[in-house]
Amino acid sequence: MTASVYVVAEVVRSAPLSPGMVRLTLHSESLRDYPSTRVGDEYVRVHFPQEGGELVLPEIGEDGDWRYPDGRYPHIQPYTLRRFDPEAAEVDIDFVLHGHGRAGSWAAQAVPGDRLLFGPPRSLYEAPGAAARQVFVTDATGLPALGRLLEQLDPATHAVAVVEIADASHRIELTSPARLDVRWVAGRGNGVGPSAITEILRGLDLAPGTYVWVAGESGELRHARRHLRHEVKLPAAWYKVIGYWRHQQEEWLEKYRAIDAGTLAELNGIWDRTEDEEARLDLYEAGLERLGL
Repeated sequence: MTASVYVVAEVVRSAPLSPGMVRLTLHSESLRDYPSTRVGDEYVRVHFPQEGGELVLPEIGEDGDWRYPDGRYPHIQPYTLRRFDPEAAEVDIDFVLHGHGRAGSWAAQAVPGDRLLFGPPRSLYEAPGAAARQVFVTDATGLPALGRLLEQLDPATHAVAVVEIADASHRIELTSPARLDVRWVAGRGNGVGPSAITEILRGLDLAPGTYVWVAGESGELRHARRHLRHEVKLPAAWYKVIGYWRHQQEEWLEKYRAIDAGTLAELNGIWDRTEDEEARLDLYEAGLERLGL
């Protein structure tokens, strides 16, 4: 499968994991040779059906870009492949159920035969080989990646996982061949209250030799990354901070789209100013904050 090719997958099973999450199992014969990264947090950009249920397929241009007919551009969101089984030609995708939002609403009502579309995956987790202790902090959106990452750990690893959930009933089983300590923080983050992710990180032992993986709401994670980089002073290779969603995203996007062209060019020009990715992020986030974003 090349980067331009997509998978059209069909729902074959739907299973509730908690009041706040549902798992959809999807089948496609093209998954038998799908280029999975095999890394636990691999994700794909899922293209959802139109409001009426029709899945509009893109055309692939000579440059490999996907093109949709005018006015028929789909709703797209990134989702983790919770399970990949090439022999069965299946993947599992777990959806957080917010009670609103296009993707979650579609998943809550999905039945066998419904289809969606996605392309090749990408993964971000890359713990150094010497990381015998690993810390994972996330909200509910990171649970699918966390679950798969934990299942793939070496038995000699000591893993600590702290998860923010909207309600105590949203806990799900997490297992690992590693020595695993799990803590659940209910009623925080996840759109129901202020996130505690940075606060949680401040209370954890992040001694040298600990790899830290953090996922959740992008605004909160700006503070979390700053803490790890500038207060704890972890080397860049020893942490990964990933924004999975943004609180009040439509309002944020409205502000972003209102930025004048010159200011936007200056902001985006930050990515060309240094080879150091974390330094670029420092500059970019500072620029967003100056703009009230």
